[in-house]
Amino acid sequence: MTEIGKINHLEVVKEVDFGIYLDGGDLGEILMPKRYVPEGTMPGDILETFIYLDSEDRLVATTEKPFAMVEEFALLEVISVTPVGAFLNWGLPKDLFVPFREQRQAMVEGKKYLVYVYVDTNTKRIAASSKIEQYLDNIPVDYDLEEEVDLVIVNETDLGYNAIIDNSHLGVIFKNEVFQPLNPGDKVQGFIKKIRTDGKIDLCLQKAGYEKISTFAEKIISELEKAKGFLPLTDKSSPEEIYQVFKFSKKNFKAAIGALYKKRLILLEENGIRLLISE
Repeated sequence: MTEIGKINHLEVVKEVDFGIYLDGGDLGEILMPKRYVPEGTMPGDILETFIYLDSEDRLVATTEKPFAMVEEFALLEVISVTPVGAFLNWGLPKDLFVPFREQRQAMVEGKKYLVYVYVDTNTKRIAASSKIEQYLDNIPVDYDLEEEVDLVIVNETDLGYNAIIDNSHLGVIFKNEVFQPLNPGDKVQGFIKKIRTDGKIDLCLQKAGYEKISTFAEKIISELEKAKGFLPLTDKSSPEEIYQVFKFSKKNFKAAIGALYKKRLILLEENGIRLLISE
C-alpha cells in the first residue's frame, strides 16, 4: 500500500519527456519530475521515493527526503507566516503548513518549533502541529526494561528533560543522569529505565548493568592508547570532565576502571590512570 508522507518502494511504469510515472497502487500512477529521476532509470526499476502533494495538490514523487515524515516529530524553522497559518522548512521545495488551530502559540518567522507531521484526513495534504501532546500516549505502553529506544528531546524542566519515545510516548530523563548537552529537537538513543504504575516512563541515556562494562572498558583502553598510556582522570574527577573524554557517566567510569584494575590492565595513580602494557 502506497502511503502519502512516507518512503515507498515503487515500480517505474513508464518514461515521459518530463519525468517518469510510478505504480502507486490504489493511488494510481504518480509522477516523478525529471529533476528527481536517477540517471539510468528504466521501466521496471524499483525506486525508493517520498510521496506528497505539490503546490497544486497533485500527487508527486521525489527521491529527496524531508527532515521529518508523517507520524514523526522534528524541530523545524518557520519560513513565513500568512493569514491562513505558518509554513516550515522541512527540506522539500513545498514548505510544510501549520494551520493556526494547530499552533500551541502563534508562530514567529525565523524561530524553530517542535512539531508533529500528519496527513489531514479531509484534504490528504501533509501538515504539522505544535500541539504535540495530543499525538502522544494514545496507545498502551509496551516496552521492556532496558529496551533501547529512539528519543527526541522536547524541553528542559526542573527535573530534567522530557523526551518523545519512538514517536509514541513521553518520558523523562532526570537531570542528575545527563552528562551531555541536550537541546529541543535533538535525536538520541536511550533506554527504558522504569515504567511507573501510572504509565509514566523514566529514561536513561546509558544502559545500566554489567553487560555494558566491557564496552566502557574498551573505550577507556582506546582513549588511554591515544593519550600515550596516561589520562589525568580519577574517581575524584567531575562527571563533566569524565564525559568530555569518554562520553559516558562517572558511575560507568568508576565501574569500568574497577574491572580493568582487577584484570591488571591499568594502574590507578593519585593523579590519573595509566595503561599497563603486557610484556
